[in-house]
Amino acid sequence: MQSLPSRSVAVVLGTRPELVKLTDLVRLLGPAAHLVHTGQHYDEELSGRFLTELGLPEPTFLTGVGGQPRAVQISAALAQLDELFTAEPPLAVVVQGDTNAALSGALAANARGIPLLHVEAGLRSHDRNMPEEHNRVLIDRIADVLCAATEDNRANLLAEGIDDTRIAVTGNTVVEAVHGQLPDAAGRTALLGRHGLAEDAYVLATVHRPENTDSPEALRAILTELAALATADRPVVLPLHPRTRARIEAAGLTDLLAPLTVSAPLGYGEFLALARHSALLVSDSGGIQEECTVLGRPLVVVRRSTERPEAMADFADLVSPGAGIGDAARRRLAEGADGLARLAALPSPFGDGLASERIVSLLTAVTAPQRIAAAA
Repeated sequence: MQSLPSRSVAVVLGTRPELVKLTDLVRLLGPAAHLVHTGQHYDEELSGRFLTELGLPEPTFLTGVGGQPRAVQISAALAQLDELFTAEPPLAVVVQGDTNAALSGALAANARGIPLLHVEAGLRSHDRNMPEEHNRVLIDRIADVLCAATEDNRANLLAEGIDDTRIAVTGNTVVEAVHGQLPDAAGRTALLGRHGLAEDAYVLATVHRPENTDSPEALRAILTELAALATADRPVVLPLHPRTRARIEAAGLTDLLAPLTVSAPLGYGEFLALARHSALLVSDSGGIQEECTVLGRPLVVVRRSTERPEAMADFADLVSPGAGIGDAARRRLAEGADGLARLAALPSPFGDGLASERIVSLLTAVTAPQRIAAAA
Protein backbone atom coordinates (compact mmCIF):
# COMPACT_ATOMS: atom_id res chain seq x y z
CA MET A 1 0.00 0.00 0.00
CA GLN A 2 1.53 3.30 -1.13
CA SER A 3 0.71 5.34 1.98
CA LEU A 4 2.59 2.96 4.28
CA PRO A 5 6.39 2.55 4.03
CA SER A 6 7.98 -0.78 3.21
CA ARG A 7 8.02 -3.30 6.09
CA SER A 8 6.37 -0.76 8.38
CA VAL A 9 3.60 -3.06 9.67
CA ALA A 10 4.77 -6.12 11.60
CA VAL A 11 2.23 -8.92 11.24
CA VAL A 12 3.03 -11.40 14.00
CA LEU A 13 1.61 -14.92 13.76
CA GLY A 14 2.58 -18.47 14.56
CA THR A 15 -0.15 -20.91 13.53
CA ARG A 16 -1.84 -22.08 10.35
CA PRO A 17 -5.24 -20.49 11.13
CA GLU A 18 -3.51 -17.12 11.54
CA LEU A 19 -1.81 -17.56 8.17
CA VAL A 20 -5.19 -18.21 6.57
CA LYS A 21 -7.03 -15.35 8.25
CA LEU A 22 -4.32 -12.75 7.64
CA THR A 23 -3.57 -13.64 4.01
CA ASP A 24 -5.82 -11.01 2.44
CA LEU A 25 -4.62 -8.33 4.85
CA VAL A 26 -0.98 -9.11 4.04
CA ARG A 27 -1.76 -8.98 0.32
CA LEU A 28 -3.49 -5.61 0.65
CA LEU A 29 -0.59 -4.20 2.66
CA GLY A 30 1.85 -5.38 0.00
CA PRO A 31 5.45 -4.27 0.66
CA ALA A 32 4.31 -2.54 3.88
CA ALA A 33 3.79 -5.94 5.52
CA HIS A 34 6.63 -7.54 7.49
CA LEU A 35 5.47 -11.07 8.23
CA VAL A 36 6.94 -12.47 11.47
CA HIS A 37 6.37 -16.17 12.16
CA THR A 38 7.07 -17.26 15.73
CA GLY A 39 7.17 -20.93 14.78
CA GLN A 40 4.45 -21.90 17.26
CA HIS A 41 3.25 -24.26 14.50
CA TYR A 42 5.95 -24.90 11.97
CA ASP A 43 6.81 -27.87 9.85
CA GLU A 44 7.25 -28.08 6.11
CA GLU A 45 4.26 -30.40 5.60
CA LEU A 46 1.83 -28.04 7.30
CA SER A 47 2.90 -24.42 7.76
CA GLY A 48 5.42 -24.50 4.90
CA ARG A 49 2.74 -25.82 2.60
CA PHE A 50 0.29 -23.15 3.76
CA LEU A 51 2.78 -20.34 3.09
CA THR A 52 3.30 -21.60 -0.44
CA GLU A 53 -0.36 -22.30 -1.15
CA LEU A 54 -1.52 -18.92 0.14
CA GLY A 55 1.18 -17.06 -1.78
CA LEU A 56 2.52 -15.27 1.28
CA PRO A 57 5.96 -13.64 1.40
CA GLU A 58 8.82 -15.37 3.19
CA PRO A 59 8.51 -14.47 6.89
CA THR A 60 11.12 -13.62 9.45
CA PHE A 61 11.22 -16.82 11.50
CA LEU A 62 11.84 -16.94 15.24
CA THR A 63 13.54 -19.96 16.81
CA GLY A 64 13.07 -22.19 19.83
CA VAL A 65 9.30 -21.66 20.14
CA GLY A 66 7.53 -24.62 18.55
CA GLY A 67 6.83 -27.63 20.72
CA GLN A 68 7.59 -25.80 23.98
CA PRO A 69 5.24 -25.26 26.97
CA ARG A 70 3.05 -22.19 26.81
CA ALA A 71 5.19 -20.01 29.12
CA VAL A 72 8.36 -20.91 27.22
CA GLN A 73 6.70 -20.19 23.87
CA ILE A 74 5.60 -16.75 25.02
CA SER A 75 8.87 -15.82 26.70
CA ALA A 76 11.07 -17.07 23.85
CA ALA A 77 8.99 -15.28 21.23
CA LEU A 78 8.76 -12.12 23.32
CA ALA A 79 12.53 -11.86 23.75
CA GLN A 80 13.15 -12.26 20.02
CA LEU A 81 10.36 -9.89 19.03
CA ASP A 82 11.71 -7.22 21.36
CA GLU A 83 15.11 -7.54 19.72
CA LEU A 84 13.54 -7.40 16.26
CA PHE A 85 11.38 -4.36 17.06
CA THR A 86 14.42 -2.59 18.49
CA ALA A 87 16.50 -3.22 15.37
CA GLU A 88 13.66 -2.52 12.93
CA PRO A 89 10.88 -0.57 14.69
CA PRO A 90 7.54 -0.95 12.89
CA LEU A 91 4.92 1.78 12.77
CA ALA A 92 2.31 -0.72 13.96
CA VAL A 93 1.98 -4.34 15.00
CA VAL A 94 -0.92 -6.58 13.96
CA VAL A 95 -1.90 -9.77 15.80
CA GLN A 96 -4.87 -12.02 15.18
CA GLY A 97 -6.96 -14.08 17.56
CA ASP A 98 -5.78 -15.71 20.75
CA THR A 99 -2.63 -17.76 20.18
CA ASN A 100 0.57 -17.64 22.19
CA ALA A 101 2.12 -15.98 19.14
CA ALA A 102 -0.53 -13.25 19.22
CA LEU A 103 0.02 -12.58 22.92
CA SER A 104 3.79 -12.42 22.40
CA GLY A 105 3.39 -9.93 19.57
CA ALA A 106 0.99 -7.84 21.63
CA LEU A 107 3.29 -7.71 24.66
CA ALA A 108 6.30 -6.86 22.51
CA ALA A 109 4.43 -4.00 20.84
CA ASN A 110 3.17 -2.70 24.16
CA ALA A 111 6.65 -2.82 25.71
CA ARG A 112 8.06 -0.69 22.91
CA GLY A 113 5.11 1.72 22.70
CA ILE A 114 4.19 0.60 19.19
CA PRO A 115 0.52 0.92 18.17
CA LEU A 116 -1.14 -2.50 18.40
CA LEU A 117 -4.08 -3.64 16.29
CA HIS A 118 -5.94 -6.80 17.34
CA VAL A 119 -7.80 -8.62 14.58
CA GLU A 120 -10.75 -10.68 15.87
CA ALA A 121 -11.03 -8.83 19.16
CA GLY A 122 -13.79 -9.43 21.69
CA LEU A 123 -14.29 -13.17 21.37
CA ARG A 124 -15.22 -14.67 24.73
CA SER A 125 -15.93 -18.24 25.79
CA HIS A 126 -16.08 -17.30 29.50
CA ASP A 127 -14.19 -20.57 30.06
CA ARG A 128 -11.14 -19.92 32.21
CA ASN A 129 -9.85 -23.42 31.54
CA MET A 130 -8.99 -22.31 28.01
CA PRO A 131 -5.49 -20.76 27.68
CA GLU A 132 -6.82 -18.94 24.62
CA GLU A 133 -9.39 -17.13 26.73
CA HIS A 134 -6.64 -15.63 28.88
CA ASN A 135 -4.62 -14.72 25.78
CA ARG A 136 -7.46 -12.91 24.05
CA VAL A 137 -8.52 -10.97 27.16
CA LEU A 138 -4.95 -9.80 27.79
CA ILE A 139 -4.47 -8.74 24.17
CA ASP A 140 -7.72 -6.78 24.18
CA ARG A 141 -6.70 -4.89 27.32
CA ILE A 142 -3.53 -3.51 25.72
CA ALA A 143 -4.54 -3.16 22.05
CA ASP A 144 -4.89 0.36 20.65
CA VAL A 145 -7.32 -0.67 17.89
CA LEU A 146 -9.70 -3.59 18.48
CA CYS A 147 -11.16 -5.06 15.30
CA ALA A 148 -14.32 -6.81 16.47
CA ALA A 149 -15.75 -9.25 13.95
CA THR A 150 -19.36 -8.85 15.10
CA GLU A 151 -21.56 -6.57 17.17
CA ASP A 152 -21.65 -9.29 19.83
CA ASN A 153 -17.85 -9.11 20.06
CA ARG A 154 -18.07 -5.33 20.40
CA ALA A 155 -20.65 -5.74 23.19
CA ASN A 156 -18.27 -8.08 25.04
CA LEU A 157 -15.55 -5.43 24.94
CA LEU A 158 -17.87 -2.63 26.08
CA ALA A 159 -19.07 -4.81 28.97
CA GLU A 160 -15.45 -5.08 30.11
CA GLY A 161 -15.08 -1.30 30.18
CA ILE A 162 -13.06 -0.87 27.00
CA ASP A 163 -13.53 2.55 25.44
CA ASP A 164 -15.77 2.46 22.37
CA THR A 165 -13.36 4.74 20.52
CA ARG A 166 -10.82 1.89 20.44
CA ILE A 167 -13.31 -0.56 18.87
CA ALA A 168 -14.23 -1.00 15.20
CA VAL A 169 -16.63 -3.65 13.90
CA THR A 170 -14.89 -4.89 10.76
CA GLY A 171 -16.34 -8.32 10.08
CA ASN A 172 -14.17 -11.42 10.18
CA THR A 173 -11.35 -11.90 7.69
CA VAL A 174 -12.31 -15.59 7.42
CA VAL A 175 -15.07 -14.62 4.96
CA GLU A 176 -12.67 -13.30 2.34
CA ALA A 177 -10.26 -16.15 3.11
CA VAL A 178 -12.91 -18.73 2.25
CA HIS A 179 -14.07 -16.89 -0.86
CA GLY A 180 -10.47 -16.44 -2.01
CA GLN A 181 -9.23 -19.97 -1.35
CA LEU A 182 -12.27 -22.15 -2.21
CA PRO A 183 -11.57 -23.89 -5.54
CA ASP A 184 -14.04 -23.33 -8.35
CA ALA A 185 -16.76 -25.87 -9.13
CA ALA A 186 -14.62 -27.84 -11.59
CA GLY A 187 -11.73 -27.94 -9.14
CA ARG A 188 -14.01 -29.15 -6.35
CA THR A 189 -15.45 -31.88 -8.55
CA ALA A 190 -11.95 -33.07 -9.40
CA LEU A 191 -10.95 -33.12 -5.74
CA LEU A 192 -14.01 -35.14 -4.76
CA GLY A 193 -13.16 -37.61 -7.50
CA ARG A 194 -9.57 -37.98 -6.29
CA HIS A 195 -10.84 -38.73 -2.79
CA GLY A 196 -13.51 -41.12 -4.06
CA LEU A 197 -16.30 -39.04 -2.50
CA ALA A 198 -19.81 -38.16 -3.66
CA GLU A 199 -21.31 -34.73 -3.09
CA ASP A 200 -23.35 -34.43 0.14
CA ALA A 201 -22.66 -38.09 1.00
CA TYR A 202 -19.84 -38.02 3.55
CA VAL A 203 -18.94 -36.58 6.93
CA LEU A 204 -15.73 -34.53 7.29
CA ALA A 205 -14.14 -34.49 10.75
CA THR A 206 -11.09 -32.92 12.42
CA VAL A 207 -9.73 -33.31 15.96
CA HIS A 208 -6.76 -31.34 17.25
CA ARG A 209 -7.51 -29.41 20.44
CA PRO A 210 -5.51 -30.51 23.50
CA GLU A 211 -8.70 -30.76 25.60
CA ASN A 212 -9.67 -33.65 23.30
CA THR A 213 -6.37 -35.12 22.14
CA ASP A 214 -4.59 -35.07 25.50
CA SER A 215 -7.41 -36.97 27.20
CA PRO A 216 -7.49 -40.67 26.22
CA GLU A 217 -11.10 -40.82 27.44
CA ALA A 218 -12.20 -37.89 25.30
CA LEU A 219 -10.27 -39.16 22.30
CA ARG A 220 -11.79 -42.62 22.65
CA ALA A 221 -15.30 -41.14 22.91
CA ILE A 222 -14.84 -38.97 19.82
CA LEU A 223 -13.37 -41.73 17.64
CA THR A 224 -16.03 -44.18 18.80
CA GLU A 225 -18.83 -41.79 17.82
CA LEU A 226 -17.22 -40.98 14.46
CA ALA A 227 -16.79 -44.67 13.72
CA ALA A 228 -20.46 -45.27 14.51
CA LEU A 229 -21.45 -42.61 11.95
CA ALA A 230 -19.51 -44.27 9.14
CA THR A 231 -21.47 -46.42 6.69
CA ALA A 232 -20.72 -47.89 3.29
CA ASP A 233 -22.74 -45.09 1.67
CA ARG A 234 -21.56 -42.30 4.00
CA PRO A 235 -17.86 -42.48 4.87
CA VAL A 236 -16.37 -40.36 7.63
CA VAL A 237 -13.24 -38.61 6.37
CA LEU A 238 -10.67 -37.73 9.03
CA PRO A 239 -7.61 -35.72 7.94
CA LEU A 240 -5.25 -36.51 10.78
CA HIS A 241 -2.84 -33.98 12.28
CA PRO A 242 0.50 -35.64 13.19
CA ARG A 243 0.09 -34.67 16.85
CA THR A 244 -3.39 -36.20 16.99
CA ARG A 245 -2.13 -39.39 15.35
CA ALA A 246 0.65 -39.63 17.93
CA ARG A 247 -1.87 -39.21 20.76
CA ILE A 248 -4.11 -41.91 19.27
CA GLU A 249 -1.18 -44.30 19.06
CA ALA A 250 0.02 -43.48 22.58
CA ALA A 251 -3.47 -44.14 23.97
CA GLY A 252 -3.73 -47.47 22.14
CA LEU A 253 -6.73 -46.34 20.11
CA THR A 254 -5.45 -47.06 16.60
CA ASP A 255 -8.07 -49.79 16.06
CA LEU A 256 -10.81 -47.15 16.26
CA LEU A 257 -9.50 -45.59 13.05
CA ALA A 258 -10.36 -48.70 11.00
CA PRO A 259 -13.95 -47.68 10.11
CA LEU A 260 -12.81 -44.16 9.19
CA THR A 261 -11.33 -42.81 5.97
CA VAL A 262 -8.11 -41.39 7.35
CA SER A 263 -6.01 -39.00 5.27
CA ALA A 264 -2.94 -36.85 5.67
CA PRO A 265 -3.50 -33.17 6.59
CA LEU A 266 -5.11 -31.22 3.76
CA GLY A 267 -4.13 -27.91 2.24
CA TYR A 268 -6.56 -25.09 3.01
CA GLY A 269 -8.20 -24.96 -0.41
CA GLU A 270 -8.56 -28.73 -0.52
CA PHE A 271 -10.11 -28.78 2.94
CA LEU A 272 -12.59 -26.05 1.98
CA ALA A 273 -13.57 -28.00 -1.14
CA LEU A 274 -14.32 -31.12 0.89
CA ALA A 275 -16.11 -29.11 3.55
CA ARG A 276 -18.26 -27.36 0.93
CA HIS A 277 -19.75 -30.64 -0.26
CA SER A 278 -19.89 -32.59 3.01
CA ALA A 279 -23.20 -33.65 4.47
CA LEU A 280 -21.86 -32.68 7.89
CA LEU A 281 -18.75 -31.38 9.61
CA VAL A 282 -17.63 -32.60 13.03
CA SER A 283 -14.75 -30.67 14.57
CA ASP A 284 -13.24 -29.00 17.63
CA SER A 285 -11.77 -26.19 15.52
CA GLY A 286 -12.61 -22.55 16.14
CA GLY A 287 -12.02 -21.57 12.53
CA ILE A 288 -14.37 -24.20 11.15
CA GLN A 289 -17.15 -22.70 13.27
CA GLU A 290 -16.77 -19.60 11.11
CA GLU A 291 -16.01 -21.31 7.81
CA CYS A 292 -19.14 -23.48 7.97
CA THR A 293 -21.28 -20.33 7.95
CA VAL A 294 -19.63 -19.12 4.74
CA LEU A 295 -19.88 -22.56 3.12
CA GLY A 296 -23.45 -23.15 4.30
CA ARG A 297 -22.78 -26.51 5.94
CA PRO A 298 -23.89 -27.94 9.31
CA LEU A 299 -21.32 -28.52 12.05
CA VAL A 300 -21.14 -30.45 15.30
CA VAL A 301 -18.63 -28.67 17.57
CA VAL A 302 -16.92 -31.04 20.01
CA ARG A 303 -15.76 -28.77 22.84
CA ARG A 304 -16.61 -27.73 26.38
CA SER A 305 -17.31 -24.16 25.32
CA THR A 306 -17.23 -21.82 22.36
CA GLU A 307 -16.25 -18.20 21.81
CA ARG A 308 -18.30 -18.07 18.60
CA PRO A 309 -21.97 -18.18 19.64
CA GLU A 310 -22.96 -16.52 16.37
CA ALA A 311 -22.48 -19.85 14.58
CA MET A 312 -24.62 -21.72 17.09
CA ALA A 313 -27.87 -19.99 16.12
CA ASP A 314 -28.30 -21.87 12.83
CA PHE A 315 -25.19 -23.62 11.64
CA ALA A 316 -23.68 -25.51 14.58
CA ASP A 317 -24.38 -27.55 17.70
CA LEU A 318 -22.04 -27.58 20.71
CA VAL A 319 -21.51 -30.96 22.38
CA SER A 320 -19.00 -32.58 24.72
CA PRO A 321 -17.12 -35.78 23.80
CA GLY A 322 -19.53 -38.69 24.09
CA ALA A 323 -22.91 -39.86 22.84
CA GLY A 324 -24.01 -36.28 22.21
CA ILE A 325 -21.79 -36.23 19.11
CA GLY A 326 -23.77 -39.00 17.44
CA ASP A 327 -27.11 -37.61 18.57
CA ALA A 328 -26.41 -34.14 17.18
CA ALA A 329 -24.88 -35.55 14.00
CA ARG A 330 -27.84 -37.78 13.23
CA ARG A 331 -30.29 -34.91 13.81
CA ARG A 332 -28.42 -32.78 11.30
CA LEU A 333 -28.02 -35.60 8.79
CA ALA A 334 -31.75 -36.38 9.02
CA GLU A 335 -32.49 -32.88 7.68
CA GLY A 336 -31.01 -34.02 4.35
CA ALA A 337 -31.10 -31.85 1.26
CA ASP A 338 -33.68 -29.47 2.73
CA GLY A 339 -31.42 -28.72 5.70
CA LEU A 340 -28.42 -28.08 3.44
CA ALA A 341 -30.48 -25.79 1.21
CA ARG A 342 -31.73 -23.83 4.24
CA LEU A 343 -28.19 -23.21 5.51
CA ALA A 344 -26.88 -22.33 2.04
CA ALA A 345 -29.47 -19.54 1.81
CA LEU A 346 -28.42 -17.91 5.09
CA PRO A 347 -25.86 -15.09 5.23
CA SER A 348 -22.77 -15.63 7.34
CA PRO A 349 -22.96 -13.75 10.66
CA PHE A 350 -19.25 -12.96 10.27
CA GLY A 351 -19.51 -10.23 7.67
CA ASP A 352 -19.42 -9.27 4.03
CA GLY A 353 -15.87 -10.14 2.99
CA LEU A 354 -14.47 -6.61 3.32
CA ALA A 355 -12.87 -6.95 6.76
CA SER A 356 -9.28 -6.83 5.49
CA GLU A 357 -9.95 -3.61 3.58
CA ARG A 358 -11.41 -2.00 6.70
CA ILE A 359 -8.42 -3.11 8.76
CA VAL A 360 -5.96 -1.60 6.28
CA SER A 361 -7.83 1.71 6.59
CA LEU A 362 -7.56 1.50 10.38
CA LEU A 363 -3.82 0.82 10.10
CA THR A 364 -3.40 3.81 7.81
CA ALA A 365 -5.18 6.00 10.36
CA VAL A 366 -3.34 4.72 13.45
CA THR A 367 0.08 5.18 11.84
CA ALA A 368 -0.67 8.62 10.38
CA PRO A 369 0.88 10.63 13.29
CA GLN A 370 4.19 8.74 13.01
CA ARG A 371 4.29 9.10 9.22
CA ILE A 372 3.54 12.82 9.45
CA ALA A 373 6.23 13.25 12.12
CA ALA A 374 8.76 11.35 10.02
CA ALA A 375 8.01 13.50 6.97
CA ALA A 376 8.31 16.79 8.88
